[in-house]
Formats: sequence, C-alpha cells, structure tokens
Amino acid sequence: MFDGIINVYKEQGYTSFDVVAKLRGILKQKKIGHTGTLDPMAEGVLMVCLGKATKLVDMITAKDKEYKAVLRLGITTDTEDISGKVLQEDGISPNITKDQIESVIMSFVGSYDQIPPMYSAIKKDGKKLYEYARQGIEVERTPRPVTIFSIDNINITLPTVSFDVHCSKGTYIRSLCRDIGERLGCGGTMEALVRSHVQSYDIDDSLKLSQIEELAASKDIEKYILPVDALLSQYKRYDILEKHSKYLLNGNKLYINQMNVHKDTNTCFMEQSLRDKELVRVYKNDEFLALYEYNKEQNLFAPYKMFLG
Repeated sequence: MFDGIINVYKEQGYTSFDVVAKLRGILKQKKIGHTGTLDPMAEGVLMVCLGKATKLVDMITAKDKEYKAVLRLGITTDTEDISGKVLQEDGISPNITKDQIESVIMSFVGSYDQIPPMYSAIKKDGKKLYEYARQGIEVERTPRPVTIFSIDNINITLPTVSFDVHCSKGTYIRSLCRDIGERLGCGGTMEALVRSHVQSYDIDDSLKLSQIEELAASKDIEKYILPVDALLSQYKRYDILEKHSKYLLNGNKLYINQMNVHKDTNTCFMEQSLRDKELVRVYKNDEFLALYEYNKEQNLFAPYKMFLG
C-alpha cells in the first residue's frame, strides 16, 4: 500500500470522485481520498491522499488555492457555468468599458459574503443543494464568508474575460463569475476553470490518470508520490529524544523537554513562542509520525493526528 500524496491533473469530464475510484483500481488500494472537489467541467490540480495521508484530507482541503478562470458575460445559467441551462441571455451593453469591467472585477478582492450555487454539495436540512436543484426547487442559501486574496492577469476580449484568482477555501469561482456579472448588470457565467496551484504544488507537476497508470505498471509511481508531511511544512518540526520515543509510539502526551527542535530549523522556536493550540510535526529518526497540539496552560503537547504503523 502507498502512503503519501499525489498531484493529479483532473481532466474535464471526470468528477473528483471518479478520479479517486480510478486510482483505487490503478494503485490497487482502497484507502484514497481527494482534498477538494473540482466540478466535472473544471480541470487542474487535485491533491490526492494515499494510505496514512488520508488522515490529512480535512487539513489539506482547508488550504487556499489558485485558479485560471474564464467568465462569459451577458448570460446566466442555472449551474452558474456554461454547461447549465440558459436562464437569461441579454448580451452586454455597448456602454460598458473595459475599465469598468476591470474595476468591478477588482472590487471583489478582499473578503465578502458569497451565496453558494444551487448546484453544489452543501447541505440544507440534511439534503444536498444539488438534490433540490434537480427537482427544480430553489432554496434560500446562507451567504458564507470567503476571501479573494488577489486577481491578476485580467484579459478582456468580450464577451469573455479571463483572469487568475487566488482565494480561500470554500470559494466557488462559478459564484464569483455570477457575482461579477450581476454587479455589471449583464449577468455572467463561468466558461472554463483550471486549478493551477494548491499551496506550493503546481499544475506543471501534476499527472494525468493515464500517466499514473503507466507509471504504476512500470513500478515507477513511487517516485511521484510525495511524503505524508509534504503539505505540512508550515508547522514547526520537533524530534523526539530517543529515550522518550516510547511515549510518542504509544500516543502519549509529550513535554517540550522530551524533544529537540530540528537542527535545520532557522527560526528560534523557544517554548514561550508556541501559541495555544498550535500544531507541530513530531519525528523519530527522520520519520514523520505525528501532529501534536500544544496546550499552553498545561505546557505540554497532546496527540492531534497519529501516523504510526
């Protein structure tokens, strides 16, 4: 069984679940999970966790992401992307200038409350929104806070507008396109979407399912599987002292004097610099074994996620 993370290029036409199902067959293991849904019409980076790394799915899903999007102005659809049923097609006023369009797009940089699309897996009263949508029922959705960190490389060739967007978890680019169109007064829908980055992992390093299948057949796939801790570099690293390693292996609480800050750590992580509930990585003989959470009041670390055995 493989343990780690693989950077998959999700192609158009596949759901994220399709990718996981196919990987289970290719890699011949069941313990696989993806880290952030991409719509069937979208493509790009889908970080997939294997084996022990599946314990990290919820943490990696929470990462911010970067996309390349294409917005079609003058049209609205029920799915908020070009694959949906056209609800309105009014075209674009000849009085709208490129400067106005760019100004409206840039006005979304920052935090705002976004209403999620009806065609989404968000639940309301125990039922997924897309289930209501397929029955022709539109329900009231609670706006959710999202953050647009940046929008760059805006290219306006009406009726389409392309741009790069860096955003927080939970942001629907379809809904961002909808909101831009509404603010311009002409409507808008997403025409194309490519996820280009998840954290530091780039689309240029991603593998299509066909490539993964070839690599698995030739027994070379392990070279492309990132270690379990690959997306955890933002957390401080500690190494358990050998004489105290039994406490780690038993999943016990740990004290700071039972560990050393890793020798390659550039920042001075003294005890007083640790924040309450801060997560740290813990290793034994360079093997990543656990994430621990610091309890400032008790001045100790409690197990958060264990990766033993």
